[in-house]
Amino acid sequence: MTETAPSLPVLYSFRRCPYAMRTRLTLKYSQISVELREVKLSQKPNDLLALSAKGTVPVLALTDGSVLDESLDIIQWALSKRDLDNWKLAGQPRFCKDAIELITQNDGKFKNNLDRYKYADRYPDYPAIYYRQAGERFIQELDHRLSIHPYLVCEQLSIADIAVLPFVRQFAHVDRNWFFNSEHKNVINWTLKLMETPLFQFIMKKQKPWNSGDEPTVF
Repeated sequence: MTETAPSLPVLYSFRRCPYAMRTRLTLKYSQISVELREVKLSQKPNDLLALSAKGTVPVLALTDGSVLDESLDIIQWALSKRDLDNWKLAGQPRFCKDAIELITQNDGKFKNNLDRYKYADRYPDYPAIYYRQAGERFIQELDHRLSIHPYLVCEQLSIADIAVLPFVRQFAHVDRNWFFNSEHKNVINWTLKLMETPLFQFIMKKQKPWNSGDEPTVF
C-alpha cells in the first residue's frame, strides 16, 4: 500500500481541464510530488468546496495550510521551487514580458472565444464558426510566432508554451478534422510535438475520480 507523507501538498484536478493540465505539467516538471485528487466536476467533493468557494480546479492545498486556487499562482509557486530549464525566462526580461502578455491574451479573449466555440449551443447569438474565426485570430498570431522560432516567445520552451498549449489543444479538439487540415501548420506541428513529449503523456494518464477515504494517489 502506498502511503502519503503528511507533508505532501494536495492537488484537486480534472484531467481534461486546460487550467489543471498546465498546473500538472509544471508540478511534474518541477519534480514536486503531490497527492492528486481527480475531481468529477458534476460531483465536486465537499473537501474541495471547503478550500475554495469557487469550486473550480486546480486547487493546491499546501502543507502550511495556505491554498492556491489559480493555475498561474500554482505554476509560479512550483517554478519558484525548481526551474531547471528556466521556463520563467529569468535574465531575459524582454522575453519574460512577452510571455506574460501572451498568457494574458490566451486566458482572456482567446479563452472567451474558445468557450463559445466549444459550447456554441449555449451562445446562440452566433453560429460556432463565428466563434471559431474569432479564436482563429489568436491561432494566426501563434502561427506567425512559430514561423520565427520553434517556441512561442523564443528559441526555448517556456512558461508561455506550457500555459497556452492546453487551450490550443482544446480548440483543436472541437473540430479535429478542420484544425489538423487547416493552414496553421506551425501551430499544428508545435501542438503535436508538445503533446507527444513524455511529460505531457504522463500528466494525461487517466485517473479514477477521488472520494473521501480513498487510498492516496501520489503524482
